[in-house]
Amino acid sequence: MDNIQTNKRKPGALISEIVRSITPVIKSGYFYIGLLAIIAGAGLNFASQTYLHNYMIQGKTLPMLSDLILDNLPVIDLSLIYDLFCLVIFIIVAIYIVHKKDYNRLPYILLLCGIFFIVRGIFIVLTPFGNPPEFQGSDPLFNGWSKFELGVYPSGHVGNSFLLLLLVNDKTYKFILMFCLLVIIFALFLSHGHYSIDMLSGFFFAYAIKAFGDKYLTVFDLGYESGDA
Repeated sequence: MDNIQTNKRKPGALISEIVRSITPVIKSGYFYIGLLAIIAGAGLNFASQTYLHNYMIQGKTLPMLSDLILDNLPVIDLSLIYDLFCLVIFIIVAIYIVHKKDYNRLPYILLLCGIFFIVRGIFIVLTPFGNPPEFQGSDPLFNGWSKFELGVYPSGHVGNSFLLLLLVNDKTYKFILMFCLLVIIFALFLSHGHYSIDMLSGFFFAYAIKAFGDKYLTVFDLGYESGDA
């Protein structure tokens, strides 16, 4: 009987533990700076894509490039797959944070992801390539996370997914995230959703941001000084 009562208390106890653990993090100013970075990155990406859309409706064109890999692949619309797996990656990272009680790293994760999207928002305007030839657009369920599917360099799908993989400190979760990332890349290639250079640059941008963060922004990792990182 006592065991049954204990089991009944488990969901409530888990929620209480999560709230108790995450409350100091949410009270930290670093959390809100990270959150602001995410919001700024998303806003800049939408603004940049809107700018490119307005650029095109003025009668101007964005150049389409040749691509050694895409030019030799059939077009198969797997846009639902790559958008869905991007969402799955976010969910897996959220599960990882709760499972490993890695709440102290949340401000750091938010900040670096925000920086990635801020950098991407700048670069898709600095290098305004058109979408690859024969790209049919994303599935209506996600529609590329944006009203306008413009701006390809670097790939947000690949770059942010790889960055999250780098930020996870567990081999099992890294393996799962790597599998998801490979599915995203495979689906992007077959959908002609990004040029090869977009996906490759996503890796380099993500790694550079992670390296920069590890050197200069560890203060946002609230468990770093205590040895939890």
